Amino acid sequence: MNKQALDLIVIGAGPAGMSAALEARRYGLSVVVLDEQGSPGGQIYRNIRQADARSRGILGDDYAAGAELVAQFLACGARYLANAAIWQVTPQRQVHYLIEGRAEILQGRHVLIASGAFERPMPVPGWTLPGVMSAGAGQILLKSAAMVPDGPLLLAGCGPLLYLLAVQYLRAGIRIEALVDTSGPGDLRRAWRKVPGALRGWRDLLKGLRLLVALKRAGVRHFRAARDLRIEGQAQARALSFDSNGRRWTIPASLVLLHQGVVPNTQVSWSLRLEHDWSEQQLCWVARRDSWGESSLPGVFIAGDGGAIGGVQVARLEGRLAGLAMAARSGKIDARQLLQLATPYRKALRQQRAARPLIDALYRPQQQNRIPDDEVIVCRCEEVSAGEIRRHVALGCLGPNQAKAFGRCGMGPCQGRLCGLSVTEIIAGQRQVPAAEVGYYRIRSPLKPITLAQLASETAHTQEHL
Repeated sequence: MNKQALDLIVIGAGPAGMSAALEARRYGLSVVVLDEQGSPGGQIYRNIRQADARSRGILGDDYAAGAELVAQFLACGARYLANAAIWQVTPQRQVHYLIEGRAEILQGRHVLIASGAFERPMPVPGWTLPGVMSAGAGQILLKSAAMVPDGPLLLAGCGPLLYLLAVQYLRAGIRIEALVDTSGPGDLRRAWRKVPGALRGWRDLLKGLRLLVALKRAGVRHFRAARDLRIEGQAQARALSFDSNGRRWTIPASLVLLHQGVVPNTQVSWSLRLEHDWSEQQLCWVARRDSWGESSLPGVFIAGDGGAIGGVQVARLEGRLAGLAMAARSGKIDARQLLQLATPYRKALRQQRAARPLIDALYRPQQQNRIPDDEVIVCRCEEVSAGEIRRHVALGCLGPNQAKAFGRCGMGPCQGRLCGLSVTEIIAGQRQVPAAEVGYYRIRSPLKPITLAQLASETAHTQEHL
């Protein structure tokens, strides 16, 4: 093992990454945390150090609670590198990144991928029009720059974030034209058998109920079981039309925020050729991990929503467990201590995961919003429609990688992040085979753009040079 290697390199300074760094530092490991953002917090605690009292009040107690974690992380002795873009991670645990225009390399004994999640795309007719954006993008603007919509807006889709953002906008004084919910009573009936187990996570359920009560008290129009969503307009979004309660509705809106849940950001794990499985519960790819978070590649761990969607408290606990495991691997604690120290984390983790099966079942994205009709654009970068992908299947295209050759689908700047899951499911449906058989794009470096000049001048650093 390279004596100059760091004990741990963490990719991402969200709840999982910060928690792992805290645990690793507690036992004396050398830790560097690389973060694309300018300050720690990840998506959930984005910009928490700069947020004033009014912003914290708008964003809520769960957001404000991140300030303590960030403060502990910054004081723990881990080296934090902000604005660092990871462009390659190798199986030998070398992490290549860009910072301040320079390309640099770190060598680690262990690497933790804590890349978090991104929003599942919602390819409905008209979703590429100006005036349409994701709910997550709206929340990022709210957290990072206190930016709110100029005038009324409409939110459509499903999932807890949709309700949370709606309540946050109400606190900010923004009028919500309507909340068009694709989930409904039928979803609750199908999810009913998950309720007994979910009661162990009653606090999460209570938070969701409070959001719904707040929307009702504010008089927000709430349409349920909405189907056949279509954003109307030519050069700009003008309205959202949909079916609900036995009739067709058309609601004028110049700003439509779409959301149907989040999925793991697996770009790094796919680039490392780690083993992945298709999750029928969450309708996405998840990297295979053991109970400590170690992947199929020894020394590479994954914690938080980058492994599977679990929420902020699950991310924090998974980060703690991964940090303990790496402390044991580094000889800082023995096997007996490892099990003893992990016991309270595992107990808390079971409780925090209890409500997840119910949430996944209740807010399962509708098939028509994941696998669109032929005319709908799926790959926004290369403007490839669902119908073109189906025609490629008829010509012999077997999976997403072949779709690149047939029509450049997935070859744009986003590298398949926006279209990957949709392409897998469209091809699976057309071939009438499971999504697991179809597979995913083969993700290759560079994960982020890098110039030849940067590549030529890349510098390797040891822990003594940091």
